[in-house]
Amino acid sequence: MQRRLVSSGSYLEPQIGFSRAVRVGDFISVAGTAPIGTDGKTDVVGDVYRQTVRCLEIVRTALEDAGGSIEDVVRTRIMLTDAKTWEEAARAHGEVFKDIRPATTVMEVSGFVDPDWLVEIEAEAICTPKG
Repeated sequence: MQRRLVSSGSYLEPQIGFSRAVRVGDFISVAGTAPIGTDGKTDVVGDVYRQTVRCLEIVRTALEDAGGSIEDVVRTRIMLTDAKTWEEAARAHGEVFKDIRPATTVMEVSGFVDPDWLVEIEAEAICTPKG
C-alpha cells in the first residue's frame, strides 16, 4: 500500500522526523496535535477549552489533507497537563464528535514541549467509501 505523508509545514517535522498525519490505505493516523495558532505560536494561552478547539481544527485539516474527514475518526486521545480540566476539553471534543463517538481516552501527562500547551490530541481514522 502507498504511504502518504501529510505535512503541517512545521520546521520541526524534518528535524524530529515526523508528519502531521500519515495515510496508508484507508487508515490515517494524526500525530499529537498541539494548540498552535496560524502565527506559529501557542493559541489561547491558559484556556483548555479553546486550546482543545484549536487542536481539533488542526486535526480536521490534517484528515482532509490526507483525503479523509472528521466523520472517519475511530479513536482519539486527549492528553492534558491537568486532569481536573477534563470537562473543558471534553466539552470541545463533544461538540465535534457527539454523533461520531470515537473510542476516546483522556489522560494526564506531566507536560509538553511548550509549557503553554495544556492539551494535545491524537486521532486515528479509517476512511470508507461514501455512498
